[in-house]
Amino acid sequence: MLQLNYIRENRDKVIERLGVKNFKEIGLVDEIITLDEQRRKIQSESDALSAEANSSAKKIGELMRQGKKEEAEAVKSQSSGYKEQIKSLTDHLDRVEQDLNAKIVQLPNLPHTTVPVGVSADDNEVVLENGTIPTLADDAVSHWDLLTKYGIVDLELGVKVTGAGFPVYKGKGARLQRALINFFLDEAAKVGYEEVQVPIMVNEASAFATGQLPDKEGQMYHVTHDDLYLIPTAEVPVTNIYRDVIVKEEQFPIRHCAYTPCFRREAGSYGAHVRGLNRLHQFDKVETVQIVHPDRSYDALEEMNTYVQGLLQKLELPYRVLRLCGGDMSFTAALTYDLEVYSAAQKRWLEVSSVSNFETYQSNRLKVRFKNQDGKMQLAHTLNGSALALPRIVASLLENNQTDKGIKIPKVLVPYTGFEYID
Repeated sequence: MLQLNYIRENRDKVIERLGVKNFKEIGLVDEIITLDEQRRKIQSESDALSAEANSSAKKIGELMRQGKKEEAEAVKSQSSGYKEQIKSLTDHLDRVEQDLNAKIVQLPNLPHTTVPVGVSADDNEVVLENGTIPTLADDAVSHWDLLTKYGIVDLELGVKVTGAGFPVYKGKGARLQRALINFFLDEAAKVGYEEVQVPIMVNEASAFATGQLPDKEGQMYHVTHDDLYLIPTAEVPVTNIYRDVIVKEEQFPIRHCAYTPCFRREAGSYGAHVRGLNRLHQFDKVETVQIVHPDRSYDALEEMNTYVQGLLQKLELPYRVLRLCGGDMSFTAALTYDLEVYSAAQKRWLEVSSVSNFETYQSNRLKVRFKNQDGKMQLAHTLNGSALALPRIVASLLENNQTDKGIKIPKVLVPYTGFEYID
């Protein structure tokens, strides 16, 4: 969440940047500032009253030691109302702070100054395109037909076992999944990401700390009996490793990668854009997370962006990089790059990665801090990126590499799959 002192000291800038995200409840900013003024006033009154009560208590003790019982009783009588007054102020302060906290978490992160103005995905800025879009044979088909043709993913069996959006991978399809996961993890290790294996369910505190709650509550699967949430991405448990942790500045950059299945309720149900593997309720992904010094977070973002591009280049997939406009960004991000691959049979771009800098938005909730060179506590910056999400990668690999001999596997994956073709 945004830092309260920043909102108080930069009201006009906050309102201007929220406008770039098309945030409609701008009045919340002034409500938060007003509540903060009330909070500070009540706190000041409570502190002053507590100081008076302490002073009176000392005075009473001193008078009693001097044998001046009547004077002590007089002071005691005068100060008898302090306790109730302090309790009343404390109760009032609690109510104001609860209201303040409830409102401040409704504000999204402020977009970076380079974020384009826009309202939808149509307004995203294409930063670059790379690779050659393949020309397919006239009889080429979309990946959902290839899944059935080669018997590698059974969507209907997934419906039987669980429901729509929960595919069953079979034979070479399952081996391709495993090959991609291992390839992504091995590549991450080469550039210094420490692999961690994390739970795929988190508690409410963890979901709140990374910004999934309260913003994305309807998109997460909730295990109500235990009050746990199935993760939408490994970003949530990995980043929460550092919740309430004071790290040392020399630890930066902290870099982790993790493979997990991911779960999202918001998958669509109609149209070609959600057919096959295009949008699922359960999917596999390798995630990269960094916790860094604030001065170096945008360098880290560019590095993560370049790293994901390298994976796509090794997979020989044509791709493009988008800088998301304010209206298409997530609630928590300050700047996001989306990476999309071209799916030749569908003749459309498919998002396969988002790489984002959250600045202090997550770390303020997480309370992940470090002591800077001046000896003062400071919030770290957090970043994450998909490296990579598998379903649309698989869809594009199948469609773009279909040949008379079968589906050709990119050279970099053959040592992992043990086969050159799906046939």
